[in-house]
Amino acid sequence: MKKITIAIDGFSSTGKSTIAKQLAKTLEYIYVDTGAMYRAVTLYALRKKYIDATDFSINALVEDLDNIHLNFMYNESLGFAEMYLNGENVESEIRTLRVSDYVSKVAAVPEVRYQLVKQQQKMGEDKGIVMDGRDIGTVVFPDAELKLFMTASPEKRAMRRYKELIDKGDAVKYEDVLRNVQNRDYIDSHREDSPLRQAEGAVAIDNSDMGLKEQFERILNLVNRTINI
Repeated sequence: MKKITIAIDGFSSTGKSTIAKQLAKTLEYIYVDTGAMYRAVTLYALRKKYIDATDFSINALVEDLDNIHLNFMYNESLGFAEMYLNGENVESEIRTLRVSDYVSKVAAVPEVRYQLVKQQQKMGEDKGIVMDGRDIGTVVFPDAELKLFMTASPEKRAMRRYKELIDKGDAVKYEDVLRNVQNRDYIDSHREDSPLRQAEGAVAIDNSDMGLKEQFERILNLVNRTINI
């Protein structure tokens, strides 16, 4: 069976990673969570105090990029690869609301995007890959055989994210999560370099009122049709 590249873009908290992991496992493809890569760089910037609520030392971060080493390591007990920053497992820390508050600003830096896009394109040279993010179908893999664009209402996405954080034990308020979702939507859609948009030829999936099973079956049908073309 031929292997294809599956590019999944969309707004935050639309379940891109969930569907990408499901597809990769079913198809025995490689899964790459590009959002985790940008989150890891953001965590590094926060630790180095390059960014905070009032200031962002972009030049300092750019000059330090060569010292940021990212890689994914598969965790058999979890069934997916976790993000490592300079040899440290940061999977849990990069998913916090603190990192979420700054990741869109860090991801908007052209030098950061350039460096990570190069790594992402290298990962997908042999196809058989599912990659999700904000610019996969538009920049990383514009020639991907299947491109998806995930969307849902901000309120539905915020509630999903809120429940995830509460389940993890984080003390957060729904209003703060909704504000974060809306702010990220604006920054992601309006940045000068690789703004979030639906790629040419991408299939839009609005899962505001769609269950996970229905969504997976619909997308898997699209995958199988694409593979068999």
